[in-house]
Amino acid sequence: MTSTATAARSDRPTPPPTGQIDEARAAVLRAANINPRTGLATDYLNHFNEAIMLLEMVPDMPECAEDFLGWHPLSYAEHFTASNFKARDLAISAYNAADPKIRIEFDNITSAMTSILSAVGDAMRRATQDKTRATLAEQATGWVKPLVMLAGGIINGDREADVDYIMTH
Repeated sequence: MTSTATAARSDRPTPPPTGQIDEARAAVLRAANINPRTGLATDYLNHFNEAIMLLEMVPDMPECAEDFLGWHPLSYAEHFTASNFKARDLAISAYNAADPKIRIEFDNITSAMTSILSAVGDAMRRATQDKTRATLAEQATGWVKPLVMLAGGIINGDREADVDYIMTH
């Protein structure tokens, strides 16, 4: 056997050194306010917090119901595409690359929030009295706020702490 036989080339690419690329990517994600462990950004929760803020104003200022009715659901990608978030493309790609289990859990919670807010919007459009709209707004904030906290826990990778808090309050 010749020495060239022992130095035969493999068709497989050489894997990158562990740690360096992962740490470099994590640093880029952290700098963009994207959790490197989950691939998710809390900026998306601003979309829901905006709706909550508008709903919280309805009992004292009934005319704010119209502002809430102008809110419409956006997916994670739609939110970042429409936002001024500096790293919006990175946020979308990190979300797409996130662990499917985390992403499914997160999507289930954000879908629940979207369903609640959409249903409340539909009910408010049919309501004829400010008192009814105020009651709907108060109920919706009571349902959605804990879900925003739960979604934040998923984004930050500390779901158990948030679940414990929600269950005890």
